[in-house]
Amino acid sequence: MRAKKSTRSKKPQVLPEEKTPSQALVPAEVSHDLNKSQTRALSTYDPLRRYLEEVRRYPLLDPEDEFRLAMRMLEKGDRDAAKALVSANLRLVVKIALEYRSIYSNLLDLIQEGNIGLMKAVSKFDPTKGARLGYYASWWIRSYILKYLLDNFRLVRIGTTQAQKKLFYHLLREKERLEAQGLLAGPKLLAEKLNVREKDILEMSQRLSSQGTEVALDAPIESDEGGKRTHLDHLPDERILPDEALAQGEWLDLLSEKLPELQKELNEKELQVLNERLLAENPKTLQEVADRYGLTRERARQIEGKVIEKLKKLLGKYITD
Repeated sequence: MRAKKSTRSKKPQVLPEEKTPSQALVPAEVSHDLNKSQTRALSTYDPLRRYLEEVRRYPLLDPEDEFRLAMRMLEKGDRDAAKALVSANLRLVVKIALEYRSIYSNLLDLIQEGNIGLMKAVSKFDPTKGARLGYYASWWIRSYILKYLLDNFRLVRIGTTQAQKKLFYHLLREKERLEAQGLLAGPKLLAEKLNVREKDILEMSQRLSSQGTEVALDAPIESDEGGKRTHLDHLPDERILPDEALAQGEWLDLLSEKLPELQKELNEKELQVLNERLLAENPKTLQEVADRYGLTRERARQIEGKVIEKLKKLLGKYITD
């Protein structure tokens, strides 16, 4: 006997239109709900808990409503539809931001950056591609949060190259993957796998470790000499020594005294180069001088060289062994 077909309605599709084979490969859902550990983390952040209570007022959208709003935004530029899409996904930003709470303590800053990523995702979202907005937006949210962390995870801003950005995103993940295979994830192997220099691996490892954090200059340090010492005691003294200051003053006095004599030996262009390049408080570039007087940059450099030679020759008379 053949079993009777079920009369229950099928689960609604992600989109009201038939999916293409390529669309079927795209994950449809991303959970907006916080897990237990993330919920416990909120208990210590009262402002964050209040914020989450606010965003929970906005209900999640089912696939049909999300598709309808996204099409209104895409075809008509409906800002109210875009606002509704953003509002329905605000708790997703909180969920992703909480993944980075061990790296950066101010979660509200991360949420703010993630919200910017969410708005960027909504502005570029195409519902006809087959993915839910939550899945598509999660990449933008995570990208904006990681960029913020990279720029602000040190008190002192350090220049970041493209290779360092790549390492910040992938170093720890690649290291865990290699160690799971039983390999020693040393700097050389990591550099080969990530296609960067070994030096870059060492620098980023230092920045990501506790040793790469900032240290107060007045923090006490251990010393073999005993007594209380701080990092300030090890900074170089950049003050000019008295004898150097005296010699520098004598040279400036000599230059001021002999400058009129030098100016008489210079032609008009050389005089302008002297005043605008060598004596100016904010000297102009060679290109600026060249453009002003209709010269090439190389010609301006040659004129400057002649002025310097004449200056050396004039002052050389007064140099004693």
